[in-house]
Amino acid sequence: MFENLTEKLDNVFKKLKGRGVLDEESVGVALKDIRMALLEADVNFKVTKNFIEDVKGRAVGREVLQSITPGQQVVKIVHDRLIELMGGDASQLRFANRFPAPIMLVGLQGCGKTTTAAKIARHLMNQKKRVSLVSADVYRPAAIDQLSILAQKTGSQFFQSSPGTDPVKIAVDALNSAKAEGYDTLIIDTAGRLHIDTALMNELKRIKEAVNPTEILFVADAMTGQDAVSTAERFNELLDITGVILTKVDGDARGGAALSIRAVTGKPIKFIGIGEKLDAIEIFHPDRMASRILGHGDVLTLVEKAQMAYDEKAARDLEKKIRKDAFTLEDFRDQMIQIRKMGPLEDILAMIPGFGKMKAMKNVQVDEREFIKIIAIINSMTKKERFDVRIINGSRRKRIAKGSGTTVQDVNRLLKNYLEMRKMMKKLTKGGGKHLKRGNFPFK
Repeated sequence: MFENLTEKLDNVFKKLKGRGVLDEESVGVALKDIRMALLEADVNFKVTKNFIEDVKGRAVGREVLQSITPGQQVVKIVHDRLIELMGGDASQLRFANRFPAPIMLVGLQGCGKTTTAAKIARHLMNQKKRVSLVSADVYRPAAIDQLSILAQKTGSQFFQSSPGTDPVKIAVDALNSAKAEGYDTLIIDTAGRLHIDTALMNELKRIKEAVNPTEILFVADAMTGQDAVSTAERFNELLDITGVILTKVDGDARGGAALSIRAVTGKPIKFIGIGEKLDAIEIFHPDRMASRILGHGDVLTLVEKAQMAYDEKAARDLEKKIRKDAFTLEDFRDQMIQIRKMGPLEDILAMIPGFGKMKAMKNVQVDEREFIKIIAIINSMTKKERFDVRIINGSRRKRIAKGSGTTVQDVNRLLKNYLEMRKMMKKLTKGGGKHLKRGNFPFK
């Protein structure tokens, strides 16, 4: 997301930073380029216009133009204004001390409501909440079955309605059932249409009146750009939504919806969907997103992903092994599996500050199949071979390659990389392991 915008803004800021002195004219030229970059990213025209005017008002002030680093000052102004544009602080789900708290998902057909319902259920269950799911979509074939299957995968409860039941009654019955069984939250997946029509909105209004939800979240496909923004605006007018969830963000290189929707509706983006898996959802943090847009990375999200993926005890055990120079191929394999749990490697690397700006990393495609190949090679080894690579001679290498469906060259490459890694770890642990003291260990 924002890939194209990030690159264009970076080019603008390079020119600004290269100047020792800024004047109103040079700031004006830069803002024209920023304006064009935002419009090409499919940001709403009015939002772009207001954004540029606001940045200009701040950037041509005396304290900026006469600053020692005026170019960097302008970057900071754009960064701060982006945060404001996207809502300032992250917006948490509201439960209003209700048990259960009903959360109603609305949106057009095909925007990803059903999968999003399951993702939110998984997210809340990670916070030790008891979640019940219900489908009030009686029109789309297999909609109820789809949510039932997803509920099983998340381990959440699913309220099974009777065939032919009115959607409003389904929602009310599910709420009463969740209350009787002691659930914290009820997530209601509603029906969608290909476009907004009177019948759809009347049904959603009736469900809203019947269950009085603590949240009405509009689910929007980020890839539809300004169509998503205009649809959100209409849903907000008719239902008074409380927030937005942007789905399919991983497939949207422009990001116009994320930058426009808050300004147009006045309602915060609460989550973004970043993939198909049930854990591929993130809380939307405007400050972190602004940093990503400007190519500054997102260390906090990276750390959170690592903490979720890594078991604390396993991390401490790994630290001890590294200190003792006892890091085996089995440990290496386990770390590869943990990294894959954090999401696509390209997304993880993009969160490292400055990584995306490195010339060597431009247009680099990370082949996830390499992970699978490495794991297959290690799994084809005996336990002895994983613990002591010195015994892996030529005939063993042939056997490992055959067993893993790879080549001897693949096996040789893995062993070489592993031994290089061991050397690097040995250097890090010299001097009593001062580089790996517990306070500095990233996943302690």
